[in-house]
Parts: sequence; structure tokens; C-alpha cells
Amino acid sequence: MIRKLLFTGIAAATAFSAIPVLAQNGQQAIEEIQVTSNTRKSEGLADVNAAVSVLGEQELGLIGHTHYQEALNRLPGVSIHRNNGQESLSAIRSPVLTGAGACGAFLVAENGIPVRSHGFCNVNEMFDAHSENAARIEVIRGPGSAFWGSNAVHGLINVVLPQPGDAGEISYEQGPRGSQRINAKYGNDYGNFKQLLLLNGTSEEGYRDDSGVDQQKVSWLYNYTTNNGTTLDGGFTVTNLNQETAGFVTGTDAYKDDSRRDTNPNPEAFRDSHSSRFWTSFSRDINDWNVVLTPYFREVNMTFLQHFLPGQPMEDTEHRSLGLQAAGYTELSNGASLAIGFDIESTEGSLKQTQLHPTTGSFFIRNSIPQGKHYDYEVEAQQVAAFINYQQSFGNGWDLSLGLRIENVDYEYDNLMLVGRTDEFGVECRFGCRYSRPADRSDDFTDISPKLGLSYALNDNHSLQLRAQHGFRAPQATELYRLQNSQTVAELDSVELDSYEIAVKGAGDKWNYEVTYYYMDKENEIITNSSRENLNSNHTKHRGLEFAMGYDLSNSLSIHGVYNLASHTYENSQISGGVDIQGNDVDTAPNTFGNLRLQWQPNDALLAEIEVVNMGEYYTNPENTADYEGHNLMNLRVQYKQSDQLSFSLNILNVFDTQYAERADWTTFTGDRYFPGEPARAYLGATWSFR
Repeated sequence: MIRKLLFTGIAAATAFSAIPVLAQNGQQAIEEIQVTSNTRKSEGLADVNAAVSVLGEQELGLIGHTHYQEALNRLPGVSIHRNNGQESLSAIRSPVLTGAGACGAFLVAENGIPVRSHGFCNVNEMFDAHSENAARIEVIRGPGSAFWGSNAVHGLINVVLPQPGDAGEISYEQGPRGSQRINAKYGNDYGNFKQLLLLNGTSEEGYRDDSGVDQQKVSWLYNYTTNNGTTLDGGFTVTNLNQETAGFVTGTDAYKDDSRRDTNPNPEAFRDSHSSRFWTSFSRDINDWNVVLTPYFREVNMTFLQHFLPGQPMEDTEHRSLGLQAAGYTELSNGASLAIGFDIESTEGSLKQTQLHPTTGSFFIRNSIPQGKHYDYEVEAQQVAAFINYQQSFGNGWDLSLGLRIENVDYEYDNLMLVGRTDEFGVECRFGCRYSRPADRSDDFTDISPKLGLSYALNDNHSLQLRAQHGFRAPQATELYRLQNSQTVAELDSVELDSYEIAVKGAGDKWNYEVTYYYMDKENEIITNSSRENLNSNHTKHRGLEFAMGYDLSNSLSIHGVYNLASHTYENSQISGGVDIQGNDVDTAPNTFGNLRLQWQPNDALLAEIEVVNMGEYYTNPENTADYEGHNLMNLRVQYKQSDQLSFSLNILNVFDTQYAERADWTTFTGDRYFPGEPARAYLGATWSFR
């Protein structure tokens, strides 16, 4: 498909501006919003030809999210399923994707720097971003633009931190079961030098037994303009998470059972994660070009107990990266905008898996999963990419956006244990050991991503967008080198996705809307088959309609909402559970979900919101024989500003104490299993602005 796209000239850049769901409506509000996710350079949302939705600072302040799911699920096409604590599984125009490298379908970034390296994703990596103090969160739905490569397949989430400058604010929030949270901002403006310090600390006992969370995040940002006109803009973010993890509760409708929903079958489970990122952007005008160079350093360390696996092995992963993002922007004589650039990243990563205790369970499992070390390997990864992006307005209502990216990812794998499927001492298991260690090897993947976007202004208030895009992701290191059973080599290709969209959007003084239809065809999806082999053997299609709207009912009352209709299906013949699942719905892929909010702001001091969250029914297994019935929740939020210095907030989540599941699943061994949703809970906060 990619060759056909290139041959016919459908090389491309994008989608269109998805109307953000904000407390403030209308065309003027949209024109004032700035985004950076499309071109890694600040530009007005109204002028962006990309599928971008934005959560602004005012809305994020109202939400006061205890988990990023509470904020992101207000956007079209986004469905984050919360597990326990700060864990989650993501879906953006997709089903919830699981598996060793499925997290590679989504790219999570902070200030444009991916929080994880391209080959070392984690399904929970959103907790590495400092979203609690964000100025805005931007989401690209579908493949990212030419400025983003591997991993931006189904979507991109970019957390944008505030600009440095004068600030002085501290917030304290108290919730149920010992929940406490503190946020602080302190900054100074010294003219050509500005700085800002952001702090966040969270501690809670957890609703379920032995499920406490302690998390701390620190960001420091600065901006400095030199005498020769060079601008330096950078900082660092450091995060720490210590979490006691609660596992699934099992049994049909177990989340409705008062005697089980707050229990923890895995009190021994935990997750410790530490991350840090340092970056500086150097920006300078050189002749007719604005050149931006952003070197960065990233380090991630995570240890957790895999309580969901037989034998409960411990996983210890880490990686360190040095990278450079480079781009040049110019205006051509015909009025078009041109950007060219390249990205380079070098990563050193490692993974160890060790089982501390003998395996329990069936005779077969005890004799196929040995105690001791299962994996111990290192991977050196190199990413090199070049891109070009062209945008032009023709003055007759038509705008064109073209983009092209070529990217190479190279892995050098070094196995530090014995090769093969033995225990760590070379002893074979009676039924063959489950874990298989491949010999040292090298793998590289080269991918091309063309993109095309067209938009047409129907009139001053409405526009039409058409776009074609190609996204990809290289296999993750765990998919290539963390093998099982008899597989000794994983011959994998990059996952590829072709995306086509048509959308209509509009905005007036008191209203805005967006309607989008998308069709995506994904091939070479990596799955683990019944023999526990990692193969490129899955083909899926993803179709959907996304609706977003906002309307001012009066000067003080407004309504906002998103609604999603989706179909995600298996397209290739494959046997699962003894049946061919071709044509079935992909599991954990609701056909409907959405969000509706009524906001009341009678004056500048008071803002209140009633929110209804809808999750539709979905199948929990590929055979489509087990399902979750879905749920509806209501949340209430109130902010009151007593003075310029002091304000208060009250957030009541799950007002009607609905019994629901944050995530539902099904396995052959356990049957139905769930992460139960929390009961009604209230959070009371106070903010003191001392500068």
C-alpha cells in the first residue's frame, strides 16, 4: 500500500483541527489556542491541518484529575481504561491493545520529547508525564504527522508544561482513604531569563486492599534569550512512583459483589518506576529560516512483580537515551510553509526477569516454568529519521498539507544468559521450558510514512477536510527478544496502518462542532499465537464516527460533549478457542462511548459542572462469547474563587455510587475478571496564589 501511495503522490501530512472541548466556546476561543504536537512548533489550532484535540489549562484545572483517564476520555476517539493505581491501557481510534509491544501503537510525549524510547514502550508510560501541572494536553488521533515516526500509529499524546515566568501558587487536596495531594508552582521573570518550578506529590491508601500509591513529580523550566538572538528553552522532569498493585477479581460480575470488589487477590504485587528527562531547545533565525535544535537525555527504571503470570516473576527494565530533534522552518515566495529536519536517538536498554519462588499450579506448569532467572539481556538501539512537510493555502478556500518521513530503527541485542529454553544453569524442563532466549543478533527496520491533507473552507463558519496517512511502528525489543516455547527467532516486520478520513467542522460565536469519519486498515499486527510465538499474523480494520460539540445555552450555561461510534474487526482467518474469529469484533472494543457535560458559570467566582460518562458494551474475548455490559457514571465538579489569592474546589466522582468495572477481561483459566471501579468519592481542595 505504501508504494502505491508514493507512486500516486499521496504523500502527506495529516488530518484537521478537531474542535477542543473547552469551558469557553466559539471561533474566537479556538483561534486563541496554540498547539505544538503537529509540527513541534507553536501554531494556532484554527490553522492546523491535523487531527488534534486540546485540553486547555482552565479545563484541566476544573477536572483536577487523580488519574489522567479522567481528563483524556473527554476527547473524541479516546478511551483510556484504568487498571489499578496509576496503571492504564490506552485506546485511540482502536480497541484496548494488550501484549508485549502493543503499547507501541501510542506515542506519549512531554513538551515534544517522547517519555520512552521507540523500542521500549510501556502500557503505563503516561504516568511518566507531569500531566498534573500541564498547561494543556494535546492528542493527535490516528497516525502522527511527518514530525513523528515509530509508535505514533493510532495516536499521540503530548503533555505541554507551562511557560516559565512569574508564578506563585500552592494547592492542597484531601480525599477518601487518606488520599492527599499537593501541587505547587513558583517562578520568576528576570527579563531575558525566566524560570518555573513545578511540584506534585500524591499519596493514597487505595480503595482496594494493599493498593496504596505514592507518587512525586518535579519539573523545572527555563527560557533564556542571548544577546545574539538565540533562544534557549528547556528544563527537566523527574518522576517517582511506588505503588502496591491490586490484581483482577475473578468470577462473573465480581465487580458487583460487595465482598470481593474491594479485595486484592495479589497483595504481594507492586510497581516502582523512576524516570527523568532533560532537554534544551536552541532556536535562532538564520536568513529566512527559523532553526530549532533540541538535544535531550532520558532515563527510565522500572521494577514490578508480574503477578498476572504463573510463578510471579520479577521484571527489572531500564533504558537511557541521548537524542536530537532538528527542524528548519521557512516561508516560501508563494506563501507556502516548508519544514525539513531530522531526528537521531541512541538508546541503551536492558531487561531482567527473575522468579524468586518455585512455581505453583498444575503439574505441567510446575515442570515448564523454572525458578530463577528467565531473561537477562541488553539492547542498543539507534533511530535515525528525516522528514519534510509542506503546507500551502491557495486563496480559493483550499489548503494543502503534504508530508513525508523516512525512518530507520536498528537493534543490537546481547543475550547475557545461556541460549535456548533451559533454566539459567542449562537444565531442560520436563515439558520444555516456557521461556526461550535467542542468540545475539541484529535487527533493523526502515519505514516510509507519506501523508496528505486537504481542507476546504465552505464558508466563514464551516470547513471540510480530507486526509490520507500511513503510520508504522517497528517491533519493540520485548517482541523480538523475549521469546517463549520453541521460538528461537522472531522474524517480524513493522506494523503498518493506512488511515483515511473525512471531516466537517464548524464554529460560531456560541457554538462549535466536529464530525469525523475514519477508516483504518492495519496489517502485520504482532500477536502471540497459541504456541506462544510472536508473529506478524493479525490484520484488523477500524472504522468510526466521532462527534464533538459545544453550545452556549445562555451567558452562564453551556453544554459540551463527545460521542463515538466505532467498529474494530479481525480481518484474517485465525483460530482462537477452537473457532475462526475472522469478522468478529476485536475484544475490549466498545462500539459506543462518550461524554456529556453541563457547565454553569453565573459569575467569575463560580464554575460548576455535571458530567455523564458513558461506556458501551464490549466483548472481552476474541470469540465474542463473553462480554461486559458497559456503564454510565456521573461526576460533579465545583470551583469557587473567594479572592484573587484563595480558591476552593470540590470534585465528587461516581455520584450515584454505581458498581462498574474500569476494565473487564476474560481468560481460559480464570473466566471473567475485572478491575472494579471505585465507589462514590469526594475530593476537597484549596489553592493559595501568593504571587
